[in-house]
Amino acid sequence: MARNLDRLLRDYIAPPPDMPLVDFAAPAGAPALFMPDSVSWRVMKNPVALVVGGLAAVILELAEPRVRTGVWEHTTFRRDPETRMRRTGFAAWMTIYAPEDTARRMIAGVTRAHDRIEGRTPDGVAYRASDPELLTWVHATAAYGFSEAYSRYVRALSADEMDCFYAEGAPVAALYGADTPPSSRAALDAIFTTMAPKIEASDIVFEFFKIVRAVPILPVKAVQRLMVRGAVSMTPDWARETLGLDRTFGLRAGEHTLLRAMGAAAERFVIEDAPPAQACKRMGLPASYLYR
Repeated sequence: MARNLDRLLRDYIAPPPDMPLVDFAAPAGAPALFMPDSVSWRVMKNPVALVVGGLAAVILELAEPRVRTGVWEHTTFRRDPETRMRRTGFAAWMTIYAPEDTARRMIAGVTRAHDRIEGRTPDGVAYRASDPELLTWVHATAAYGFSEAYSRYVRALSADEMDCFYAEGAPVAALYGADTPPSSRAALDAIFTTMAPKIEASDIVFEFFKIVRAVPILPVKAVQRLMVRGAVSMTPDWARETLGLDRTFGLRAGEHTLLRAMGAAAERFVIEDAPPAQACKRMGLPASYLYR
């Protein structure tokens, strides 16, 4: 497991080729949008939580027809899913760990790109990528995915820690254009209740599974497919029922324990050139500050 985990971590931290280089270690003392002692810094440093949580977020995003159409028609996901997913993961690390000025510039670039994206779903419903409701949904699903994956497959978060994670992310979600981002788990549940009637089954969700099972996102295919099943297993029951994701799509006997062992190992596996460790150094903290 150690050898596979090392390969997973080192491949995951490499910035995508089409993104600018970011120095997470400088300038010394430059604050990020989140504090080093935040729940967000602790959760988002774990690549198992990021991969599994990110996949779960995409499942929920593709369940919403306007978001689904925008992703499928206006991004590179279908023709280059590996780069697209690496860009999304690296952007998440930039949001959390990069110096604040760098993170704000990146976020401003994302919002400008959203301003140019609009269209209609196959059913004729108009959408805009800059729609605050859709941006709130995207943020809510990502926050759920990352925090739930960490709590299930790495280390359980208390109710207070879970609420802190949502509260920490809400102001930054507003920078992306979300108008009512959840600031607690209860607020997330309210968003789920509101959005549940709007989601629908689609063949695109199953096409997504075919893509992420086949594309070389991670260096070990068996681990990649395990993480896909882990993402399905943590997708809320009401969403799985609507999407037609029965038990065969989720974790098999013994796999929850295996995935949790990987998450726990990653929690102690320090890579000093990874953005979380580099950001700790920038703040005058040891590279191992977040790893326990």
